[in-house]
Amino acid sequence: MHTLLRLARLCLAVLVLAAIGQQLALHAANGFSLANFFSYFTVLSNLFAALVLLVSACVPTHSERPWLSLLRYASAVQMAIVGLVFALLLRDLDVGLMQSWINTVLHYLMPVAVVLDWLLAPPPSPLARKALSKALVVPALYLVYSLLRGQQTGWFPYPFLNPANVGGPAGVALYAAAIALGFVLVGSLLLLAAKQPGPHQRR
Repeated sequence: MHTLLRLARLCLAVLVLAAIGQQLALHAANGFSLANFFSYFTVLSNLFAALVLLVSACVPTHSERPWLSLLRYASAVQMAIVGLVFALLLRDLDVGLMQSWINTVLHYLMPVAVVLDWLLAPPPSPLARKALSKALVVPALYLVYSLLRGQQTGWFPYPFLNPANVGGPAGVALYAAAIALGFVLVGSLLLLAAKQPGPHQRR
């Protein structure tokens, strides 16, 4: 069971890195901004997930350290929101040059896989409640970065972050608050689920 889990993590990490690499090559070949490419929460979260999966694949499940458990938890929260926001707000938007298989990997496969990895292989020791606040630091910083950069460049990674698309700053604030609430709810559920023994922990 442990060997299969580590192999699955390795394969998923390689797959998502290949997908992002292919998409990056398409962007570069068409002269698109690389800074914009790496300003998508989807791209950043998938890269983070790939890194965490690679590290997790190298560590026996029973030897997982608290810092790695926290990284896995943060990755699961981020990827869950990536999947939910895409399904609820972005699914019908034109994804431009993104190939269909890349879209499937980044927006469908990885969110499900990372969350399942967390649920089926929870950490050996339950995380403290403060893990939720720690997991929200990066998304909060990303929101600030996106809004500040958008004001300077006129480019926003997502339509709901652009005041011109949602009725001004109040509309952006409303969307941001709703997504923040989603982060808290999802993070709380995943934290609670980690307190239950996974299949590999049951005798």
